[in-house]
Amino acid sequence: MTNKDAALASRLADAAGAAIRPLFRGAWEQERKDDASPVTEADRAAEAAMRAIIEAECPDDGIIGEEYGTRNEGAGRQWVLDPIDGTISFMAGRPIFGTLIALVQDGWPVLGVIDQPIAGERWVGRIGEGTTFNGKPVSTRSVKELSDATIASSGPQYFTDDAAGAFMSLAAQSSQIVVWGGDCYNYGLLASGHLDVVCEAGLKLHDYAALVPVVEGAGGMMSDWQGNPLDANSDGSVLALGEPARLEEALEAMG
Repeated sequence: MTNKDAALASRLADAAGAAIRPLFRGAWEQERKDDASPVTEADRAAEAAMRAIIEAECPDDGIIGEEYGTRNEGAGRQWVLDPIDGTISFMAGRPIFGTLIALVQDGWPVLGVIDQPIAGERWVGRIGEGTTFNGKPVSTRSVKELSDATIASSGPQYFTDDAAGAFMSLAAQSSQIVVWGGDCYNYGLLASGHLDVVCEAGLKLHDYAALVPVVEGAGGMMSDWQGNPLDANSDGSVLALGEPARLEEALEAMG
């Protein structure tokens, strides 16, 4: 990973935002994918814009995109793209969705961008370096006890019964201030010190790859629900903590 990679990731975010902004709170087409989740004209336009740049400038790199699938599957370097993480928020006119861009090297996320193109908010994280928000360093906040923590998740409807039980046990041991909604935006807020824990399940690589460098570069940590680091083969359970010292408490609370 080089400075050139980080600059490219920022240009990808710029291109995605340019495709998304004209359609926000406007007229756009939508349909349901095979998994019944919605996809809009903006999702597809944003991913197409990013893929065109990568294919022109980094033809040997792989691409894993939510809307248009995988290119150069065996490449050691993979760009992982989620053009609109939080499509439902986009459809509802709520500017708390984000474009996710990750560079994954040999299965491990090394560079991540969370971009909110309406508010003009961008978090950039690189493994081994600090995370920035609109170019300025940010850091997570410390909580001395899990009982002091504010917790967030995209929504209860995304949990299976067993996963919902684990989440509610975690929430019961926290401050019991639970923020619903926000998708990737929650992880940016955690990196900037406004939230303490984000807990989700059933995520795919394009949902979480970009989040890891952002959260960890700000001083936090991310793992699966067993405490293992996240990579391309993780099971989709995600726990993000602003204070890494609270990991054992969180895992114990989840049972």
